[in-house]
Amino acid sequence: QVHLVESGGGSVQAGGSLRLSCAASGPLINTYSMGWFRQAPGKEREGVAAVDADGNPNYVDSAKGRFTVSRDNANNVLCLQMDSLKPEDTATYYCGLGPFYGDAGAVTDFDSWGQGTQVTVSS
Repeated sequence: QVHLVESGGGSVQAGGSLRLSCAASGPLINTYSMGWFRQAPGKEREGVAAVDADGNPNYVDSAKGRFTVSRDNANNVLCLQMDSLKPEDTATYYCGLGPFYGDAGAVTDFDSWGQGTQVTVSS
């Protein structure tokens, strides 16, 4: 059984940075894509960035140029460096597992969610 634990959230002012981490445990983690998703109150969960099982990163448009996703396969850890944060980035951020060539834009392809970590960006 797969288990995901997110950490690193917090409160920052606009323009600041945060680094999120997701530790995964369970069998065959390296055969899944791993991704970051977020959900703001009253909104649907949306993709942010992912790394497929071949190590290729992909981003949704809102994350390009500001966020950097990285994956450590030896330790089954997925990180998200978030720079130039904006108030609209405020949400609960979740880590999920997806198919081998998973894309962050395909939220419904991912599951096995962690408990989430809150990111709050003030103006």
